[in-house]
Amino acid sequence: MICGDIGGTKTLLQAARLNNGVICELNTHRYQSNEYACFSDVLSDFLNRPEVKNSAGKPEAACFAVAGPVTTQHANLTNLPWQIDATEIARTFAIPKVRLLNDFEAAALAIDELSPADLITLQEGRVQPEATRVILGAGTGMGVAWLIWQNGGYQPVSTEAGHIDFAPVNALQLRLLESLQKKFHHVSVERLLSGSGLTQIFNFLQTDLAEIENIDHTTLDDEDSGAVITRLAYDRKHAVALKSLELFTAIYGAFAGNLALAGLCRSGVYIAGGIAPKILDTLQAGYFMHAFRDKGRFSALLREIPVKVIIHPAASLLGARRKAQELLSLRG
Repeated sequence: MICGDIGGTKTLLQAARLNNGVICELNTHRYQSNEYACFSDVLSDFLNRPEVKNSAGKPEAACFAVAGPVTTQHANLTNLPWQIDATEIARTFAIPKVRLLNDFEAAALAIDELSPADLITLQEGRVQPEATRVILGAGTGMGVAWLIWQNGGYQPVSTEAGHIDFAPVNALQLRLLESLQKKFHHVSVERLLSGSGLTQIFNFLQTDLAEIENIDHTTLDDEDSGAVITRLAYDRKHAVALKSLELFTAIYGAFAGNLALAGLCRSGVYIAGGIAPKILDTLQAGYFMHAFRDKGRFSALLREIPVKVIIHPAASLLGARRKAQELLSLRG
């Protein structure tokens, strides 16, 4: 079987075999998504790699986690000009069963596959069995999925909640919103909670904090310079970069708290995505959880909800592999 995690920045593809109910990973390869015109080119390269052909043979099932909405097994990636259709993939590559999942729907499926070592606890809370969960994460974009208990297990529900309106909670965030409205008109959560969003925050703060003496102004040429800002903060203790991470994390926490309230997620809030593991020090410094719990009369309820950061590097791939395994069990 073949599984994959297809994102705006990278694509991970993996070949695996099911032996007596146990998944054996055979080959995994990482691609830079923007180096290919379409997903079929990536999949063709992977399937024709000698090590994959020799070990995996002809795949009988495939599941791909896609960073974008999936409708009737067709997907348009949000941050990449790719269109992916499950029926077309099945026909082109002669794979009997092909399924597309939203990437956070896939990450949601992976939660129960994770070990304690794959999770960092921000708030222990009190788990209420069978209650709703939510998984969210900032990376190239902002993904969100619910998990609803149904028929003896958790079923994922994909969403596009990353594109709801950004809700500022103080004067600084109001100024940030006003600044971005001039540029984008509509300011979604993803405009801020993403790699490019961290860059937007950094550029805003360089102007907003201009009155601070001896401020180290740094020009960022790349619209998505999140990794550069993180290095500036942790390696050089750059004042604006540090403040950017604090503001980013506070907005992140407030959004996660809103989702926890919206779904009464008493079984847990899970923070995934590529950015969280890289800024753990800031997430654990208190900015995230203070904003998460700062909900007025409902602050006490928010203190009871478990909050964990997923540090496994390929949660969506795990979820896609689990779904591919289910497809294999349904063959015939």
